[in-house]
Amino acid sequence: MKPTKAYIALFALLIGCSLVSAQYGAQQRGDYYFSKFSYAKAIPEYELMLNGGVNTSYAHQQLAECYLLLRDFKKSIPHFEAIIHSDAISKDQYFKYAMALYSDGQLEASEEWLKKYKKYNKNDSRVNRFLKEGNLASIVFNSQERYQLDIVTFNSEHSDFGAYLHQGKLYFASGRTNHLTKGNYGWNNEPWLDIFWVYDDIPFYDPEPLEGNVNSKFHESSPVYSTDYAKDTIIYFTRNNYFDKKAAYGAENEINLKIYSAKRKDGKWMEDRSLPINSDYYSTGHPTVNKERTRIYYTSDMPGGYGGTDIYYSEIHERGGIGKPVNLGPVINTEGNEMFPFINEEGQLFFSSEGHVGFGQLDVFSTITDEEGEFVDVINLGTPINSPADDFAYYGFPNGIDGYVSSNREGGVGSDDIYRFRFSPALEVEGYVTDGINLKPLDSVQLTLFDQKTNTIIAQTFSDEKGYYKFPLQRKTPYMIEAVRSTHPHKNVFFDTSRASFSQKTLRQDIVLDPVLDLKLLAGLKKIYFDFDMSNIRPDAAVELDKVIHVMNDLYPDMIIALESHTDPMGTHEYNDDLSERRAYSTYKYLIDNGIEKNRIVSYKGFGKRRPVNDCTSFQDCSPEDLELNRRTEFPILQIKKGKQLAK
Repeated sequence: MKPTKAYIALFALLIGCSLVSAQYGAQQRGDYYFSKFSYAKAIPEYELMLNGGVNTSYAHQQLAECYLLLRDFKKSIPHFEAIIHSDAISKDQYFKYAMALYSDGQLEASEEWLKKYKKYNKNDSRVNRFLKEGNLASIVFNSQERYQLDIVTFNSEHSDFGAYLHQGKLYFASGRTNHLTKGNYGWNNEPWLDIFWVYDDIPFYDPEPLEGNVNSKFHESSPVYSTDYAKDTIIYFTRNNYFDKKAAYGAENEINLKIYSAKRKDGKWMEDRSLPINSDYYSTGHPTVNKERTRIYYTSDMPGGYGGTDIYYSEIHERGGIGKPVNLGPVINTEGNEMFPFINEEGQLFFSSEGHVGFGQLDVFSTITDEEGEFVDVINLGTPINSPADDFAYYGFPNGIDGYVSSNREGGVGSDDIYRFRFSPALEVEGYVTDGINLKPLDSVQLTLFDQKTNTIIAQTFSDEKGYYKFPLQRKTPYMIEAVRSTHPHKNVFFDTSRASFSQKTLRQDIVLDPVLDLKLLAGLKKIYFDFDMSNIRPDAAVELDKVIHVMNDLYPDMIIALESHTDPMGTHEYNDDLSERRAYSTYKYLIDNGIEKNRIVSYKGFGKRRPVNDCTSFQDCSPEDLELNRRTEFPILQIKKGKQLAK
């Protein structure tokens, strides 16, 4: 090969490898965005997989769900249709496809697929719930339980809620007694709330009150750290404003919430100011800020909202000023109460609501946004985050896995308690399929993933040119992978995800396949033809014999074979014996002349018509096709690896 051509070939190879790598990286990025509820960002990554032909069944499945959750039902349907008739998908997709059809107005088709789904899941209450409530996004999300919940050790017998982490310290509101000894208030005869902190990574640490004058004789809660115009750290927090006597405009004996800021002075947090969005005649509280510190989100029952309390935001200007309130609109806010907003690192909004369909009273929800960042739907986070009681004050760590939520559910310590959760991130299995003899990667191996509990096919893919494959998994599930390749006997590999830790995102499962002991299959041979009454190697026969040379020299250099030639039953034994001997020798000589060592072909022999593969004896009782089956060249494998002789 000339240098220029070599460079071009190498460049093309590198580009190909880069594209394959990018397409597999697209699945990782798509799954990351999908797990963060960022479905609009996940879509182009999965489309990149489709364009590259990488794990297309999985890409169609994920695109179908993305569009379904974004309420773009028409776009979801073609992706469902690309996979819905395959045996390699979970029957759960029948239900989701039915929801897409239902939402698109195709009611008869939807009913047909719901019936198919119910054959496999007769007791699934989601069918009736969906048709009754129409809460599509929540039902899709809650098809699997995604959180693990544990109560924290620092809860008290009183109210504890609203955890927020900053520089290793966990801040929260609590009604436990402190040095101020505020006494009780009439609402539920519990102590007034103050802000406390503990070290997040030290179990059973005794909570300490926030240093400074933020804690007062009234309620303080919901601290959130931010920065001011000078990039100095500040705190926003909630405090109530209590009128104990008649005031102007009828503000009598009312408790309203206000948001304040505080600055650190001499190691203590000192109240700085009341924010301009506050009022004596309605409440603002439960602040949170976005990662860029350019917006503050909060709860308010100011006039003009959609219900009791709504969620608003205000811009934070460069000099620290707070802009006018902007209502987040009817997708988020209902005629009920929405409160306790939280913005995570990706800009995703979480909040609590009693107006959206839930499991009880206040439930925690997340939002779904489209490509323009507009809200299109909300997702109920399901159990165990939510319960029949009030569940609120969701806070997620930047790692996207850990966080805290508050609840007054049964089984707690006080009236409100703080629980730590762990989100179950996407789990996948990956590995390489290799040949058990030469340890080289095997491409084009068909890999099918089965759920052992339900004995259903979950997904299907093929190994790439490097032998690599990947499957998405569910946690706490036993699986089987069936690996099939025409050149290698199929193999079943069993594994279980029950022992995978929450932080673990990938399981490694390499698969080794031993080759079949059939050189025709290993080489992918077609029929080796000879001209009538001739033994010379034709050009088309040379192409097939070159495949044998490739297998013996490049793939299995220790292979030792015999060589056999057979004829059809026409003619005498003497004639056919001589013809088959000549053809066997011609084949042997071609292989030797083109690089196969003599000691690797232990014999070459013509058997004439003595070993037919069928009962043909003449033109009268056989078709031309049956006769031709007997005209064949065989390559029995006597050894495929040194030290392992095979029976002849």
